[in-house]
Amino acid sequence: MTVQAAGLSDLFSNNNSASQSKFLPVDQAFQVVSSTKATSKGTRLSIAFEITPGHYVYKDKLTLRFPKGVSATPFTFNQSPVSIDDPTFGKVPVFTQRSVIATTTLITSNGKGAKNVPVIIGWQGCATAGLCYPPEKVKTKINIAATRR
Repeated sequence: MTVQAAGLSDLFSNNNSASQSKFLPVDQAFQVVSSTKATSKGTRLSIAFEITPGHYVYKDKLTLRFPKGVSATPFTFNQSPVSIDDPTFGKVPVFTQRSVIATTTLITSNGKGAKNVPVIIGWQGCATAGLCYPPEKVKTKINIAATRR
């Protein structure tokens, strides 16, 4: 009995490397950082993804939420997505590259600047070993530059 008890305690122990999850926590699998730059056309928002090898980010799950009176241009990407046959979503474009940057420009409907505009960045990623992380949300506040017409 003592051997079995020791085996069970080893199995559930946090410091036994064999019992560690083969999946990284979401914040280790993906580092997501946003930055902004005022331009004459509004504020350019860049969202940088550092993707750990063996993981991917869904292109179509990248979303922005912001208040009425604010709009955004479609995202442009510094990398091209690859198409995979996802068990949940079927054929979908994903980013598997180590570093991916998505860029958009935010403007106000009246062309005036706005300070501390709440923006929610949504995204979702998976591990190729068979785990999809729940959708993530990053809340930030952005100053939107006035546009020159």
